[in-house]
Amino acid sequence: MNILLTGGSGFIGSNLVRLILAERPGWRVVNLDKLTYAGNAENLADLSGNSRYRFVRGDICNGELVADLFRNERFDAVMHLAAESHVDRSILAPSIFIETNVRGTQVLLEAAREFGVKRFLHVSTDEVYGSLGPTGLFTERTPLDPSSPYSASKASSDLLALAYFHTFKLPVVVTRCSNNYGPYQFPEKLIPLMIANAVRDLPLPVYGDGMNVRDWIHVEDHGRGLLAALELGEPGQVYNFGASSERHNIDIVKLVLKLVGKPESLIQYVKDRLGHDRRYAIDSTKAQQKLGWAPRHIFEDALAATVEWYVENRPWWERIISGEYLKYYEKQYGARK
Repeated sequence: MNILLTGGSGFIGSNLVRLILAERPGWRVVNLDKLTYAGNAENLADLSGNSRYRFVRGDICNGELVADLFRNERFDAVMHLAAESHVDRSILAPSIFIETNVRGTQVLLEAAREFGVKRFLHVSTDEVYGSLGPTGLFTERTPLDPSSPYSASKASSDLLALAYFHTFKLPVVVTRCSNNYGPYQFPEKLIPLMIANAVRDLPLPVYGDGMNVRDWIHVEDHGRGLLAALELGEPGQVYNFGASSERHNIDIVKLVLKLVGKPESLIQYVKDRLGHDRRYAIDSTKAQQKLGWAPRHIFEDALAATVEWYVENRPWWERIISGEYLKYYEKQYGARK
């Protein structure tokens, strides 16, 4: 099977590429990534020369590039992960989120329709559902109620993808997932940010009162869910992935400090994020029943392993924080813009 995987140099994408190459020996992956701030060429640098992996630097909004890629590669399936994905950045500059997440998705859908792709997996987020009260869980039937420009752009792309199924019979499957954690996550996200600051004895910024709740899933469990959805999902359906690991943000921060061996006095409460959703929690019953999927990682153990990975791979995230990783991919790919 020949797969187009967009956003493969990012956190979830790079972990997924590795999972596919390890567990689907008959598959080949073409990674299309623009290498913006969250796409790091170093994440998959060791795969250079692998006959089952090809990297293409490019923008999913570039219709000509995308069409040429589909025409030449004759993809069997698309796994669409490329997206602007950080809520804070969407508040500062919403327009790029609309461009990439909505228009870019439409460009890919149109190419998939034109070239007869057998399956289109559109990867989304639980943030499209908005904010939960103190009880209850998001199901696939929960009405969409996005709160930020980011989640609104993802909700728009979800509806567009499903519209291509209903209108054109393109075999689209949509997935929505809770917060991911694990290796190679860009260090502006909660867990890697807290680890990076803690090991350097810097303040750990916590929004508001720190009591916002998120449902956490290990990136490898999410990747296995995406493969299950691609292979077994019913076209036109949505599948939620979560690991029933709800935690208050402040509890995550305190656990990270404990694992790193640093004092809670490093915690610094800051002004809350605009439109900050209070609670997310996913019901993944449908995915477990229909796809035979279930999370394998236990949160406390997997978080400890994640902390250990960031401590052992300090040069990786230090290059990102300093901007040195940008120089790496410009050297490697600058001529291919």
